[in-house]
Amino acid sequence: MESFYLQGHPSVALHNLLKLLGWCDSGGQAKQLVAEGQVMVDGQIETRKRCKIIAGQIVSYAGQQVKISSSA
Repeated sequence: MESFYLQGHPSVALHNLLKLLGWCDSGGQAKQLVAEGQVMVDGQIETRKRCKIIAGQIVSYAGQQVKISSSA
């Protein structure tokens, strides 16, 4: 499982996280994946593109998982 560090930020929008992780090529593609229900947050399908992801959550897409942490 990968880790993603918020580095002092309280949260990150789900569609931005997918783009930052390199799981998709563009913000538009990220928004589409979320809207289609292809992304899970803490084991539940999440369809809100701008859902705020915070430390302690786990995001999954296409067999990949990332755990969100506040800092390294």
